Amino acid sequence: MQVTAVLGLLLLLGPAGAGAAQAKTRTQYTGVVNLNEATVAQLDLLPGVGGKAAQRIITWREKRAFKRIEELVRVKGFGKKQFLKLKPYLTLQGPTTLKVEKVPVRADEVRITGSVAKR
Repeated sequence: MQVTAVLGLLLLLGPAGAGAAQAKTRTQYTGVVNLNEATVAQLDLLPGVGGKAAQRIITWREKRAFKRIEELVRVKGFGKKQFLKLKPYLTLQGPTTLKVEKVPVRADEVRITGSVAKR
């Protein structure tokens, strides 16, 4: 029964759809963002940070420069959970070097979710 479902899906998707289904990607972040010098566009690259949140960071730092990256939780919209997600990408020294790219998902990274009904 499962083979029939897979073949039906492949026929429905066609050759291009089958290849697209296998070409999974994930977002990879490398580098850091200097909280005291980054632009709105650079802050916007951080995972889960949009343009409005980036502007709130800049508005906050115009009043008082960051002395510790942990001070980010004082900016509206940034709690401890969000900070912990961003921590590896934050710095107060040096240039902003954050790069965001889509990379293929390796077979050992694929997670199977949901349940399979037994018949």
